[in-house]
Amino acid sequence: MKNPMLEAVSLVLEKLLLISNLKLFSSGAPGEDKARNTFYEINSFLRGDVLEVPRTHLTHYGIYLGDNRVAHMMPDILLALTDDKELTQKVVSNKRLILGVIGRVASIRVDTVEDFAYGADILVNHLDRSLKKKALLNEEVARRAEKLLGMTPYSLLWNNCEHFVTYCRFGTAISPQADKFCENVKIIIRDQRSVLASAVLGLASIVCLGLASYTALPAIFIPFCLWMAG
Repeated sequence: MKNPMLEAVSLVLEKLLLISNLKLFSSGAPGEDKARNTFYEINSFLRGDVLEVPRTHLTHYGIYLGDNRVAHMMPDILLALTDDKELTQKVVSNKRLILGVIGRVASIRVDTVEDFAYGADILVNHLDRSLKKKALLNEEVARRAEKLLGMTPYSLLWNNCEHFVTYCRFGTAISPQADKFCENVKIIIRDQRSVLASAVLGLASIVCLGLASYTALPAIFIPFCLWMAG
């Protein structure tokens, strides 16, 4: 049976991560004008390679399948609204992506290298060095990716593009990006100034809005939880 408290905490953390990275999804991203003019050395990619595209705050990952095809996980709200593959197979817009993250709906889809990278530089198999893990054979990596093609639940913390790629490449689904974010949240919580700030804000809300259950309970409960976590 799922723990409601853990689900609530997970939801809050995911929204914080989404908000902290909205710049990544915003229109007018640096790669938009560059995308049409970027040339990639596709012949240097091998089937089963991990392609890594650094963004402003996050890194996007995919598995190269050969023949200018990349399998990658993409949030897309359109998947929940229509079964028309002609519409859903089009390049995912920023709005579709953000709403897909919020709605937790995504697919592991295949795009060209150009559409996958969208003008950004590509790193190849960088995870092998950063994680210091032994990779599976490239053909096995590609086959794992192909078996997972299709719709999938999405979570910034528990099931994102990095989880997909690390499962295919190493056999274990992990996300150092999500882990790092959670560690940063822990640091903030453990900082006693966070407890003091939340207590001051709680008292201010009571003074401004009056003593009521909807103001008094959060004013007491939130600083107490932060204090206990610290």
